Amino acid sequence: MKVSSKIAPCLWFADQAEEAARFYTSVFKDSRIVATTRYSEVGREFHRREPGSVMTVEFELEGQTFTALNGGPVFTFNEAISLQIYCDDQKEIDYFWDTLTDGGQEQPCGWLKDRFGVSWQVVPADWVDLINSPDTAGRPRPAGDVHDEEARHRRARPGVPRVRRPMAGTCDEGVPGAV
Repeated sequence: MKVSSKIAPCLWFADQAEEAARFYTSVFKDSRIVATTRYSEVGREFHRREPGSVMTVEFELEGQTFTALNGGPVFTFNEAISLQIYCDDQKEIDYFWDTLTDGGQEQPCGWLKDRFGVSWQVVPADWVDLINSPDTAGRPRPAGDVHDEEARHRRARPGVPRVRRPMAGTCDEGVPGAV
């Protein structure tokens, strides 16, 4: 099989690779499952999986190739790596936020964990331009202390107007949901 991406993240699941790939391909419009490989009797003394059970699922989301691996409960996801979704408007932010937090949980500053524990950042499409603006006083910034649990949860879901408000010269500190 020809590789479709030069770099492809491999997501390690205990035993939910197929379920996760189906979920992710249902969330993103331009998506598909490319291939599924199954464990065989060969190597069973090492992998300890039922022959015929899913080993990997290769899938694409918006042209990016991913591999989901059923590798057992040895490793779990954490915030050290996240997937970013650049959204064109608030409607798109709300769609991804609501869909991915269903069964998952909101995290601070526009981050969330989906039902499988994968971390996502849902941000406006021009987020990189906003945070790299030469107008440092107008850059989006966190509201409150990052160690303040209440403040972090007030700003969980990103909002396009709240993110851009600092660029217009007003402060977003203390605004519920501000990024």
